[in-house]
Amino acid sequence: MKFFAIAGTSLVALLPCAAGTKVIEGTTLDVAIAPGKNYDKAEFRLWFPAEAGLLRGTVVAVPGSGADGRPKADDAFWRVFAAKQRFALIACHFTDSPHDQAFIEYYVNASQGSGQALVDALTLLAGQAHHPELATAPLLLWGESAGGEFNYEFAAWRPERVIAFILNKGGIYYTALVPPAARAVPALLFVGGADLESRKAIIAGLFAVNRRAGALWAIVEEPGVGHACERSRDLSILFFEEVLPLRLGQSGAGLTPLVEKSGFWGNTKTKTYRPASRDGVPDPLSAWLPTERVARAWQAAVADRLIK
Repeated sequence: MKFFAIAGTSLVALLPCAAGTKVIEGTTLDVAIAPGKNYDKAEFRLWFPAEAGLLRGTVVAVPGSGADGRPKADDAFWRVFAAKQRFALIACHFTDSPHDQAFIEYYVNASQGSGQALVDALTLLAGQAHHPELATAPLLLWGESAGGEFNYEFAAWRPERVIAFILNKGGIYYTALVPPAARAVPALLFVGGADLESRKAIIAGLFAVNRRAGALWAIVEEPGVGHACERSRDLSILFFEEVLPLRLGQSGAGLTPLVEKSGFWGNTKTKTYRPASRDGVPDPLSAWLPTERVARAWQAAVADRLIK
């Protein structure tokens, strides 16, 4: 794999941010990976907080179809979250080579080369950042539309690397039933109630086949929402905050497997939830929720109420 140029800049402030948002100092590094089998561009921007010591993992932000997501590394919201968790933040820009059906993104099929581009970028940037732990550190995957497609496929390909992932209203997927190790990676699958019927059906199908096979996933249908993020980012951050101590523990070393009975089952029809440890068998299409805080937030989201 060939690498293109890399540049680094030390930062002492963020871009302008909302009133009351803490300004986080840190460093940014940019790298591009040479074109590969299923992608044309693979460009990345890494940010990590100053004086964080050993970093516990990396948040990966992947935008919608062909968009340049690298500005996400400059986003105050994501920097504050990353710094709080002692994580780095890497934001991605993938594109396909030109082809006739632009709505099909080949680069989201992570196992065919684009996933390795991300892994290689992290390895290179770990050295440049003088944080060698980032070469193998676990990942939190956030994605929008095609970014969620990439996240799903990356988790199917390299589940041992993924703490948790977000699939957010995408429509093109290459894997139906993912391997058992990928089904053990906690995930939220967002559907927009007003999105295209094809996208809704595809995500519902992915959830159904994998959840029936024990996937530790929840489907979240946002009433009245089209192909947009709306409140999914807020629920995702809450989900990440709850999953991290369960998966990393206090030491931050390795990923701890989760057990279904330790969480909660969410009934997607009645929009209620109950402890998974309670006697009885859930509906096979119940959402799996890792903690009661996540369960309450899921209930609010599917009922179109404010997430607290």
